[in-house]
Order: sequence, then C-alpha cells, then structure tokens
Amino acid sequence: MSDAFDGRKLVVVGGSSGMGRQTAADVVAGGGSAVIIGRDESKVDRTVMELAANGRAWGITADLADREQVADVQKQLAAEHSDATLLVNAAGIFSPNPFLQHDGAFYDSYQEINRAIFFLTQTVVRGMVDAGQGGAIVNVGSMWAHQALAATPASAYSMAKAGLHALTHNLAIELAEHGIRVNAVAPAVVATPIFEAFIPPEKVAETLESFAGLHPLGRVGTAEDLASAITFLLSGQASWITGAILNVDGGVMAGRN
Repeated sequence: MSDAFDGRKLVVVGGSSGMGRQTAADVVAGGGSAVIIGRDESKVDRTVMELAANGRAWGITADLADREQVADVQKQLAAEHSDATLLVNAAGIFSPNPFLQHDGAFYDSYQEINRAIFFLTQTVVRGMVDAGQGGAIVNVGSMWAHQALAATPASAYSMAKAGLHALTHNLAIELAEHGIRVNAVAPAVVATPIFEAFIPPEKVAETLESFAGLHPLGRVGTAEDLASAITFLLSGQASWITGAILNVDGGVMAGRN
C-alpha cells in the first residue's frame, strides 16, 4: 500500500495516540497527509513532528467535551482542510463503572464525544460534497456495542458506541449518492493508552494480558491491528464496501473462549 493514499488528506479525530495515530502514520507512509486532532497539545505536536518527517501533517488541539472548542475546530477544518477526502473518528474514553454508580457528568462525558464526532463529521463531509470527488469515513466503534462483559460494566460507553454504529449505517445510506463510503471497526480489547485512565501505568500490560484468553486468537489487539483494518476501509480496495461494521476483535464475536 506504498502509494494507496497518494495526494489524499486524512482528518483523524483522536489522532495523537493509539489506533488513530497509527492510522495517520500509515496513511502518510502511503503518500497522504494527515490532520491530527487531539486533546493533549504536547502529544499532538509530537505526532505532527514525527509524521512531518515522512509527509505533510497538521495539528489541532481541542477538548471534545468543550462545545466552544469543537466549534472552533469546525471553523478551522472548513477554512484550512476542506480538501480532506478521508476521515477517521477514533476519539474515545473508557472507564468501567456499574450502572447504579453512573452520575450525570460521567454519562455526559461519553455523549459529548459523540456530539463532537457528529458535528466534526458534518463539517468534513460538507467539504467532500462540495469537492465532488467522494471520500471515505471510518468510525471506531466497539465490541461493547454488541455485547456486555461482566468484568467491565460499561453501559454508558456501550450506549455511545452503539450510537456510533447507528450513525455509520445512516451516513452510509445518506452519503452514497455523493460517492462517500462510511464504515466502522468494532475492536475488542486493544492495547492503547485509553486504559491508563483507570489502570496504573505500571499495571496496564499485566491487566490487558489477563484478557488475552477472552479472544479465540489468544491475544489482545494492537494499534497496528486496528490501523490495518481502518486503512483497508479507507482505501480503494474497499470501494464496494459501505455501511459495514467490521469486527476486529480476535474472534470474540464469533464465540468467546
């Protein structure tokens, strides 16, 4: 896929770490360029600097839970990156919490990210439609949108990701006439920094390894595993695929060990 993305611009919402960052790196390595949107300015700057060594990259720092900041990102995307024909929505948070212990702020933290993704996607799609050259969008959903795990109670997270799956289906139908394909990936347990929000850094590897046996293939996923699937869905190799929710989960949805 050395030239699969030659001359194409990718916007990655949540692109400064994990699978979003790896996807951006793969697209840039394939001849494209990338706009990295992330919350941590130092991570965004570092990612842009590393990607810029192989191609063109830009960074935008914003807290997706802040509606004013999201509106500012929309303005910047419209003014400076309306030529983007690829979009990956990889932003997310995850923290297991029993249903009866949810409060409004915790629940809203998931819904605000979905709101940001909805309107950032709308802005990028307007540019795609105006350009008239089609495009491809991949949303990062979740296995938790399909089924629950007793070890990781995540009702608000699951509800939000199920909404993202539904958005994928709706946009696939609405945007098909514009040549814009919309798909999603649904990962199971993947080794990314998202787990550092509730697991001490020195315990992350050990904790994730304890979930390896959940997956029929015998290991947790990696950012590279997900980026490979995402870049496939973004590429011309997937030109007749839209509205799909691709399980990239080590076989969990086929049947758990």
